[in-house]
Amino acid sequence: MTWTAGDPGLVELPSGRRVRGRGLRQDLPDPDFGLVLLGRDRPTAWPHRWVPWPDFRLPRGDLRAALDELLVRAGTERVELACGGGNGRTGTALACLAVLDGVPAADAVAWVRTHYRRRAVETPAQRRFVAAWRA
Repeated sequence: MTWTAGDPGLVELPSGRRVRGRGLRQDLPDPDFGLVLLGRDRPTAWPHRWVPWPDFRLPRGDLRAALDELLVRAGTERVELACGGGNGRTGTALACLAVLDGVPAADAVAWVRTHYRRRAVETPAQRRFVAAWRA
């Protein structure tokens, strides 16, 4: 089962797959699977994969493998990307996921700001990271 239109934080990728972005402080329905982007792993009520990623920094784990898995799961499951606030790390990961799904890397930050949150991808280093991301 995938997300339905109108779910908060829902992003529809160019392929039609849907992914929810969120901040973990938001009280939202549980996904079937999530990718947690935090400096430390934390327990969740739902299955997840953790990528070590300190706030306002860049990922320290294998983001590519995690996003590849999330993209496959998005075809049949309700999946999400989540960090503390839902803007910087989540926005950066959503932009990278959009590149994997066909959005040119040079356009991915603008794309995620249009389709998710206008303040997504917070730091210059995060913007450079997305611009250098390759499908």
